[in-house]
Amino acid sequence: MIRLNNVTKRYGNDIEIGPISVDIPAGGIIALVGPNGAGKSTVLTMIGRLLAPDEGTVEVAGLDVHRTASKQVAKTVSILRQENHFVTRLTVRQLVGFGRYPYSGGRLTQVDEDKISEAIDFLDLTDLEQRFLDQLSGGQRQRAYVAMVLAQDTDYLLLDEPLNNLDAQHSVQMMRQLRRAADELGRTIVIVLHDINFAAAYSDYIIAMEHGRIAVHGTPDEIITDEVLTRVFHTPVTVIDGPRGRLAVYY
Repeated sequence: MIRLNNVTKRYGNDIEIGPISVDIPAGGIIALVGPNGAGKSTVLTMIGRLLAPDEGTVEVAGLDVHRTASKQVAKTVSILRQENHFVTRLTVRQLVGFGRYPYSGGRLTQVDEDKISEAIDFLDLTDLEQRFLDQLSGGQRQRAYVAMVLAQDTDYLLLDEPLNNLDAQHSVQMMRQLRRAADELGRTIVIVLHDINFAAAYSDYIIAMEHGRIAVHGTPDEIITDEVLTRVFHTPVTVIDGPRGRLAVYY
């Protein structure tokens, strides 16, 4: 479980995230949704220890991530931010290998190599593992970054808008692979999403944020309603029954 207790982050005198107190259940996919500027990425970054809260505590699997040794945290939770993309010339396998650094310290063992191969295979990148990142499509490159955090072999994965700049085909492919990682590998995946319909279709739990605070949280059935989505996104939303579940119509 991930527990945030009175977590607050301030930026100057006018912008504040929190206070936020919530227990995020372990297992499955948890979607963070809400308007731009709601604080979703900030909360994800604080859970991943890349940003310290000004007040409050963040616990992942019982560890206070801001007071626990970095190496132990890195074996418990991994995070992929939008800004994490490397510009150096790396192959897919070299990139995925960075996920093993908390274990190898840069000296890969056979166990590390096996974990790298497993992550590459899981994300269907086997035929591309010797390709350089700048030779890949946007969708292939994004899968390579997700494979890197998957190779870190943590129970908790934090992904900040992994569908950003992906077309419909690659977005669906990414969400299906994350669903498999949650179901087959037992991972807890916390993901920032802009598309509420992807959250409805693939997540087990949804946390909706608004103005730096949690507006509502619950199962997709509890969140994907006309009243909740209209209130959170400040625009009329009608939820209909689609061929594969609920769909939010807001255009």
